[in-house]
Amino acid sequence: MTTLAEILPDRIGFGTAPMGNMFRAVPDEEATATLDAAWDQGIRYYDTAPLYGAGLAEIRLGELLSSKPRDEYVLSTKVGRVILDEVDTGSGDLGEKGDLFAAGRPNKILHEWTADATERSIEGSLKRLGVDRLDIVWVHDVAQDFHGDQWLSKLEEARTGAFRVLARLRSEGVIKAWGLGVNRTEPIELTLALDEPKPDGFLLAGRYTLLDHEHALQRLLPMAQERGVGMVVGGPYSSGILAGGAHFEYQAAPPEIIERVKRIKEIADRSDVSLKAAAVQFSLAHPVSAAVIPGATRPDRIAEDLAALHEQIPAGFWHDLRAADLVSPQAPLPGGA
Repeated sequence: MTTLAEILPDRIGFGTAPMGNMFRAVPDEEATATLDAAWDQGIRYYDTAPLYGAGLAEIRLGELLSSKPRDEYVLSTKVGRVILDEVDTGSGDLGEKGDLFAAGRPNKILHEWTADATERSIEGSLKRLGVDRLDIVWVHDVAQDFHGDQWLSKLEEARTGAFRVLARLRSEGVIKAWGLGVNRTEPIELTLALDEPKPDGFLLAGRYTLLDHEHALQRLLPMAQERGVGMVVGGPYSSGILAGGAHFEYQAAPPEIIERVKRIKEIADRSDVSLKAAAVQFSLAHPVSAAVIPGATRPDRIAEDLAALHEQIPAGFWHDLRAADLVSPQAPLPGGA
């Protein structure tokens, strides 16, 4: 089985959820400039999804990639949503994400993880992206945050539908890898426990960050390490609160999270460490982590993310965080601190 680390070109990629007008309507010229900056500064792994703005992120990413040699980058998208041509006259149901993509395209979205929907989802993504193949496909959001008490039935729908389609496509060499792309650990744990089909990795958003990692360390990451399965870390800035923003878990950050970030920042300031660097490097320190994919909507954020990856952080900073009970005793720290 090919590992994610062998497929991905670098330890940092670009997450395109913001390109789908997440939180706000991003002007086309701003989106284009940001994607151009990512490419020009060496980013060669791009992750997207039909959900992001009802196809808008894929369309914008496709405009960048249309002029690039296909062998020079790695591309992942997701299945579970089929974007229809008709306009959605309702409010749409995005679970805990609410109206996150309210400024996206108005197209109706079919939420389905069957074999047929998986094929249709891939076909739609290839068309919007303007490419002839995908490298990695994630099964998107078969978890509690979207489906509440019905999430296990959605996971079963994916097991008998999307999982089997993607395992077949991998065996045929059409894609290189597949796995789950979720915001919760439990669906991945259940999938890793299956005899067949076996995923190559997973994209875990928001659950292995400087602010929220304890739960992932308890069961999921030991299972993944034992099975040789890699993780792409989505949302390393916890929806923006670790990058100077005001959101956590796609909502306005609650007081206790604001206070925790304040405590982390106080220690970071004493050690002359940027919060972004601490966030990125913490998420990458676990042996299961293959890459981190922060998102951005402004060109200057790309340089910040790359600087965060390479910033020198003194071991004392990590020791101080641990002493202040701000990171789990079980969490591997950068540089073996």
